[in-house]
Amino acid sequence: MGELARGGLTSLARGGVLLSAWALEAGWPRTTLTERLREERWTRIHSGAWALPGAAVDLWTRLWAVQLARPDLVVSHRSAAALHRIELPAYAVEFVEFTDPGDGGRRRAGVTVHHSPLKQHEVTVRRSLRVTSPARTTADLLCTRPRDEAVVAADSALSRRRVDGVWRPPLVQREDVAAALTIRRRRVAQARTWLELADARSGSPAETVARLRIHEVGLFPEVQVEWLPPNAGRRYSDFYFPAHGLLVEVEGYAYHGTRTAHQRDATRFNELARCPQIRKLLRFTAEDVYVRPEYVITEVRRALALLS
Repeated sequence: MGELARGGLTSLARGGVLLSAWALEAGWPRTTLTERLREERWTRIHSGAWALPGAAVDLWTRLWAVQLARPDLVVSHRSAAALHRIELPAYAVEFVEFTDPGDGGRRRAGVTVHHSPLKQHEVTVRRSLRVTSPARTTADLLCTRPRDEAVVAADSALSRRRVDGVWRPPLVQREDVAAALTIRRRRVAQARTWLELADARSGSPAETVARLRIHEVGLFPEVQVEWLPPNAGRRYSDFYFPAHGLLVEVEGYAYHGTRTAHQRDATRFNELARCPQIRKLLRFTAEDVYVRPEYVITEVRRALALLS
């Protein structure tokens, strides 16, 4: 084998990923290839796909490796949500998901493949990956995920959000998602109903889940009410019961991601407490909402009773 072939594994990689098939096509004997990959400490992504030595194998790398081997597959569902910065609940697990618009092909362990036709406008490119559009992604999640997760995704896509430290504009309009739900598919009627539950004013996944829990027990507070606290700028509250003067806030350092965000929530909480219309203020963490929703509802009901 010539020197170029011997030292050329890195040059064969695309976007930091090497497929074994490319090296074999370039003339590498299988045994020699295996030895060289081990010696140079390439990182195995999945069978037949390798990341450059020392490179982190994150979600993008796993998606890229699959799409290099199967260009017909389109990143979709939860994987597309991550690429578009459409939020899911904090407990949601990261998945490698694609949609196959064709007749199918070989399945791969660890990869979920959905089979569904895709229109041209429903496919876009993000970070070099072919991915379903934000509207199609939101529609897919409404059709396939549990209600809480689906509505969280819809709220996020419809609203301006700070995700992973980056402010992004609303990704879709409600009518765009509704249009993507016009095709015949499983659970589409249910998905349309869940889309009606979405609220673009929601500020976080935990706030969305809290709203759903509060509505389930027949309570319908005002959301994202604007306030002008003394000696502070304009502030917005999560939930407000005007007849009782009860304000409910949902926050959580572990879920918002930084101590700075936690401090920002605490400051806002204290500023809102200075508003004369607010007689009582309840504060819950995201963990309360996700893990102990009955505690949240009990405390809200108790406060409403005391303020009546």
